[in-house]
Amino acid sequence: MNLIHHWLCQSTGWRKVLETQAPWALEGLTLGRDVLEIGPGFGVTTDLIRPAVENLTCVEIDPKLAQSLRGRMTGKSVTVLCENATSMSIESASFDAVVCFTMLHHVPSPYLQDRLFSEVARVLRPDGIFLGTDSLYSWGLRLLHLFDTMVVVNPQTLPDRLGSAGFADVDVVVGMSAFRFRARKPAMKLKPDEVGEYSGGLLL
Repeated sequence: MNLIHHWLCQSTGWRKVLETQAPWALEGLTLGRDVLEIGPGFGVTTDLIRPAVENLTCVEIDPKLAQSLRGRMTGKSVTVLCENATSMSIESASFDAVVCFTMLHHVPSPYLQDRLFSEVARVLRPDGIFLGTDSLYSWGLRLLHLFDTMVVVNPQTLPDRLGSAGFADVDVVVGMSAFRFRARKPAMKLKPDEVGEYSGGLLL
């Protein structure tokens, strides 16, 4: 992250942007009890979603940012892991929802972005949701990322990419400078020998 980008992500102006984008991404949804945030950075969005989440886990690849966020979240039911989201140590089917805000373009290649999508599908529980926002390409964004990683996600191709990672019900909405996405991990299908009669939501 270059110096200008580093400064912007801590600024009051950027906080106000995320205070608009995060509710837009979460509009009409309930995240569930156990939630994973990928790439929280300085933790602006962590602050925004934490009050609505019982157990929040954050995965941050930058050691300094992870250490800073871990110290700030002590005693707040937030676990901060310093690791790469394309190969997480987290057990499969651990979360009801996974969120990421304006961070996908920091993943250095489409291949690694697709690996991240597959990892998210792995750690989600059946019927869990993956959602977030990311920036649309602009010259201003390009200048902000001068000498920095910027691999912009095309919102038009994102549904197919998420489908290939195992998601269904993909919804992408494009705004003025950003897009939001939502995708659901399909509910677990019963094998033929597991099919029985249902009563009150329980398998008998």
